[in-house]
Formats: sequence, C-alpha cells, structure tokens
Amino acid sequence: MKVLGIDCGTDHLPLQHCQFLVGAVTHACCVRKGGSALQPHRCSSRTQGEGCRQGRQWSAARPSASRPARSMFEPRMRRGWKMALSGGLRCCRRVLAWVPVLIIVLVVLWSYYAYVFELCLVTVLSPAEKVIYLIFYHAIFVFFTWTYWKSIFTLPQQPNQKFHLSYADKERYENEERPEVQKQMLVDMAKKLPVYTRTGSGAVRFCDRCHLIKPDRCHHCSVCAMCVLKMDHHCPWVNNCIGFSNYKFFLQFLAYSVLYCLYIATTVFSYFIKYWRGELPSVRSKFHVLFLLFVACMFFVSLVVLFGYHCWLVSRNKTTLEAFCTPVFTSGPEKNGFNLGFIKNIQQVFGDKKKFWLIPIGSSPGDGHSFPMRCMNESQNPLLANEEPWEDNDDDNRDYPEGSSSLAVETET
Repeated sequence: MKVLGIDCGTDHLPLQHCQFLVGAVTHACCVRKGGSALQPHRCSSRTQGEGCRQGRQWSAARPSASRPARSMFEPRMRRGWKMALSGGLRCCRRVLAWVPVLIIVLVVLWSYYAYVFELCLVTVLSPAEKVIYLIFYHAIFVFFTWTYWKSIFTLPQQPNQKFHLSYADKERYENEERPEVQKQMLVDMAKKLPVYTRTGSGAVRFCDRCHLIKPDRCHHCSVCAMCVLKMDHHCPWVNNCIGFSNYKFFLQFLAYSVLYCLYIATTVFSYFIKYWRGELPSVRSKFHVLFLLFVACMFFVSLVVLFGYHCWLVSRNKTTLEAFCTPVFTSGPEKNGFNLGFIKNIQQVFGDKKKFWLIPIGSSPGDGHSFPMRCMNESQNPLLANEEPWEDNDDDNRDYPEGSSSLAVETET
C-alpha cells in the first residue's frame, strides 16, 4: 500500500507510522487498513499498545513533515537577510562618505574653470595681466590640490605588532573569567611598553575592539574602525582620519586653501567692481566672476578660523582630542604634558629641516608610538615646570591588599 507515493508496511516505513503523512489520528501510531486506503482510528488510554508508544518515540525523534522548513531554513534565511542588509548598509555608508569630498572637488573644478577661462581668458584684456594671474594661480593650485590629495589618500598609521595582544595572550585573556586576573595580565604587558598616558581614572588604556594596549596619544576611530596613532580627529571633508601620518598634510591643505581663496578674492574683486558699476559688458562671464568672489570669501572666512585654531594647537603641541580632554599621565593630569616650547612644538609636526615645511612630504619626527614629554625635561629645564599640581582623588588613596597592584585596567573604545 502506498501513501503519498511512499510504500507503507515495509521495513523502511512501518504501517503504524504512515499516519504521520496524513496527520489524522490522535495517537501517532495506530492505523487500520481498510480496502486500499488507510483508515485512522482513535486509541483510548486503556487500549493503547506498544505501537502507540513506538509511535510517540518515533514522532519525538523525527520532526513533523509539515514544519521542517520553518524550523531549519527560516533562521538561516533570516541570518542571511540580516547579513546582506548589514553588508548593504556598510557599502552605502562607504559610498556616502565620499559625498563631501565630491562636493569639494566639484567646487574646485568650477573655480578653476571660472578663474582661468571666464576671468583670465575672457574678462581680463591685458596680456601681461593674464600671464601674471595665471602663473601665480597655477602655482597655488598645484600645492592646494597636492596637499588635498595627500590628506585624503595617506592612510592613518596604526600601532605596530608589539602593542597587540599575541594569539596566545588573547586566548588566555578571553578564556580567563576572573576580572582581577585579566587586569593583572594587562598591567604586566603594559610594563613592557613605552606607555605613559592613562585614562581619566588612571587605568591602562586598552582597546577591546582592536585588542591592543594603546600607545600614547593613540585613540580608536569608530568611523575607520581602527586605532590611529596621534589621532587628531576624523575629517569628513577628506574622508580620512587625521593623525600622525597625515596631520602635516592636513595643516598644509588648510594653509594653501586659505591662500587659494585669498588670491582669488583679491584678483577678482577689481573686476567685480567694474561689473557692478557697468564698466564691463553684461555677458556670461559676469555671473561666474560674481559667484567666484562670493564663494572665495565664504570659504576664506571658515577656513581661516579652522586654520588659526590648528595653528594654536601646533604651538601648544596638542591634538584636537587633547584640547577637549586633558591627557592623564602616570603622575596625573597635565594639560601641557607634551608642550616642549614653540619652536620644538612646530618641529614635532613639520620636522627639523625647514626646507620641507611647505612641501607635502613626510618629515614628522618619530614613529608615532612615543613622544617627548614635558615631565621628562623638567629636571633639565626649570622653565618647563608644571603650572598646576595634580591633586590625588579619593580612589588613589584607597588601601590595596599587599601584593596587589594599585593600577587598574580599563577598556576604552
């Protein structure tokens, strides 16, 4: 006899189990054959026999034929959809991150067309004036685009391997369930590294995402999803994280941007007045010249403020993050902990050789993992004495058991 195309009453499928394909009986085992079809019957608890018990065992071991797709495939499909959606969102975020850069590029390309063609080649009548304008403009334009390119495509530098937890240490750290042992493991590893900064509570700075002990002035960028050496900030206008490897290029980009806008505004202003007074014919170039002056002045005001702020940071040897959050050393908070003096502070960004200060090539001293500090030079130079003493808080005055470390470990992201 066949039910749904399957032979029943054989060794492969006993007769008492065929009812599962129909699902019409109370107990999952008892069927009676009547003619050519299966006729289910209800079993009372008193007449329930071995077949019923076997049927219950078989049904418990084997899922119902009407529900396998829901129990086995739907969770996988949900996970697949979630992964696809997450991947699509990440892809969209990467694409949208380039929108500010695209806006800047389009504005620069239009300014090039408006200045070179509409102003110099169409509006300016004197050949000598045209040549002078174009020579100085292109000299500034080359350095402006060069520094912008370097700011965008110079990758942020990450901590080297010695600051990362090894595979064995990572396994040991993650498998350890006692927090105090985990803390002591990180304290022991931090003692082997040139790390002098701490968190606000005096803890070792540890990144639980990158699994590394952070070097001095290193921070985790949530946008780039990595730790960046001497991180200053993440700039959407260059779609890059500004740090040790490209801070010089970013500062040069601001300087040449200010110079670019100032040069355009000063050379266009006289022709703007002529168009305003009606001394020049009202042609298509008039609108390009008018908007060129307006855009140049608008960008100049915003850029000169930003450039001035970063010049102040360089003069104090600070990053943007350190300006908002005072760095904490092993001896306590010190807002001027990296201040070495005006000249040395500038050299920390641009290098010792002044001939490279205006050229966008890497000349910053050091490797980005350790930096000269004010507290290390106090014994040699009394002018670098601390301006404000650090007062211990109550947490540092607590009594610790003998043999335990008073240095806590706190994870930061």
